[in-house]
Amino acid sequence: MDSPAAGSLPQNPTSRTAGPGVELTKDQLVILSTLLQLLPPDTAPGGSEDAAAGETQKQAMEGEMQHGDPGTISAPTTPRREPEEPNSTAPAPSAAPAPTAPPAEPVPLEKKSPPPDRGGPRAPRPPAPRPVEEYGYIVTDQTPLGLAAGVRLLELLAAHVHLSSGSFINISVVGPAVTFRVRHNEQNLSLAEVTQQAGLVKSELEAEAGFQIMQTGVGQREEPSAVASAASAPGPGLGRPPGPAPGPRWVALTLVGVAGAAGLVVAVAVALAQRRHGHGRRKDRLAGLGPEGAAASADTTFEYQELCRQHMAAKSLFSRGAAGTEGPPGETSRVSSVSSQFSDAAQPSPSSHSSTPSWGEEPAPANMDISTGHMILAYMEDHLKNRGRLAQEWQALCGYQAEPNSCKVAQGPANLKKNRLPDSVPYDHVRIKLKVESSPTHSDYINASPIIEHDPRMPAYIATQGPLSHTIADFWQMVWENGCTVIVMLTPLVEDGVKQCDRYWPDEGSSLYHIYEVNLVSEHIWCEDFLVRSFYLKNVQSQESRTLTQFHFLSWPAHGTPASTRPLLDFRRKVNKCYRGRSCPVIVHCSDGAGRAGTYILIDMVLNRMAKGVKEIDIAATLEHIRDQRPGLVRTKDQFEFALTAVAEEVNAILKALPQ
Repeated sequence: MDSPAAGSLPQNPTSRTAGPGVELTKDQLVILSTLLQLLPPDTAPGGSEDAAAGETQKQAMEGEMQHGDPGTISAPTTPRREPEEPNSTAPAPSAAPAPTAPPAEPVPLEKKSPPPDRGGPRAPRPPAPRPVEEYGYIVTDQTPLGLAAGVRLLELLAAHVHLSSGSFINISVVGPAVTFRVRHNEQNLSLAEVTQQAGLVKSELEAEAGFQIMQTGVGQREEPSAVASAASAPGPGLGRPPGPAPGPRWVALTLVGVAGAAGLVVAVAVALAQRRHGHGRRKDRLAGLGPEGAAASADTTFEYQELCRQHMAAKSLFSRGAAGTEGPPGETSRVSSVSSQFSDAAQPSPSSHSSTPSWGEEPAPANMDISTGHMILAYMEDHLKNRGRLAQEWQALCGYQAEPNSCKVAQGPANLKKNRLPDSVPYDHVRIKLKVESSPTHSDYINASPIIEHDPRMPAYIATQGPLSHTIADFWQMVWENGCTVIVMLTPLVEDGVKQCDRYWPDEGSSLYHIYEVNLVSEHIWCEDFLVRSFYLKNVQSQESRTLTQFHFLSWPAHGTPASTRPLLDFRRKVNKCYRGRSCPVIVHCSDGAGRAGTYILIDMVLNRMAKGVKEIDIAATLEHIRDQRPGLVRTKDQFEFALTAVAEEVNAILKALPQ
């Protein structure tokens, strides 16, 4: 069959009527169906109806070719199953035996694209939020809101929802808002439920607190401004409105708000980075402890500075009095050559506002003569060289049992969750007891043991485990009630992916643990092995304040010993220089309060006895003495051998410093 000329449609007995006044041949139908197949359904000429007609003719032509009847146009014998549409119908097409027959009924079209949304444009689905740590907040009309007022507000809320005030943890004041978290409680109230109850009893809280509550809710505490800005949000409900987003406008506003918050975060981060690299980094950090604004920040800074000045003045008076009784002023220690690489004269002061006492040289143990020192050194070296004797002595120590040795209180059902390890617990007859009336859990138990050196009325140390997240308030209560001013920490927070100790101090600024407000005043890295932090501790009930120092040793692995005794001996000198003249116990903790803590206490106790002129030193007997007061101190033979080596090296350094 010849192809028709362009622009002409010759009459043909086999042609079919395509519309009024136009007839198409079979070849033309094939060409037309091919062209229609190449066009998208929504862009075909003539709209959707013409496209449907073209598809119908295409299918009719294909059916005609399959049946071999040139005079009949029919639908395919086995039509494909199409997706069901609300308005679509699929009537059977009728045959057209005559050329002049009307067009066949439309055949259902195959959908090339998803149907349009008849309910209007859909809002874009918001991205799934990342898991974040959430805090409850109560925004007031007080700018700034004092910490005492915030704590009082939470106490009133606790009374209304039938919770104890100790159920609120991680309390902080941010501008006009107080933020908090809720620990597990007997009422099984979640954070969202507590904040919702706060909104329900808003009138009662306002009447009792004496100020207005603008909003309550749940959100992040990454930026104080994000919480404070909630005061301008409409409605007194929670920070997260329930239900789906109302529409695209809400999504757009949300995106604009997120972008603004992100810009604010970047601006704050840049400003903080610039301040930290300046000369006034410590002063800026101290001034930034108060988040209530410029006026409150100045008041807080003045308060911290005044306390530190009082502390330093008292320390200076004590040092001058001690110098007047011990010897002529200006006399230097002969042990300075032992730790010359950590000479204090070459080290800058940690901070002009730090409460860390200025370091003084450790005096040489004048009560130990040369002959006694050599005898002690020979005894230590013999133990280290005679491996068999060392093994026998350690085996005998492992078989030692203290009497009495009951630990029923620590292993009671109410106290099991307060122990990091079940086998590192205090004895019943010698343990630190907290005041029940001041405890958030109304219990006197904490996993800590007093270690007495010679005076039963005055413990020299408190050996304790690294605080757990739910025992941090108990830890600071123990620090306060025992008047401690020095903390020795011998473990990193996390080692090899395993948590060794929970952070019990603020990373920057201040945090409230029950009734104890802890402020990080300064943090100074002395060397790669240890650093020193100064804290300002305040009892918000009594309004008393104290300063204390934490020495954090970083180079002691959990299941081993330091590579060298030198860093630990230098670390001990720094601790003793700060502690000299105090009458309170030193808190020593690692992860379990037994292995590393026991080794440090053993080394320090032996060297202190030598400094006091004791001529008979038995390290094994000293270890039994401290194990009578807490089980498991010095866990491994390697730790015991390390203690012997440290004592021998310190005695050798002292002998070199003494006149020959």
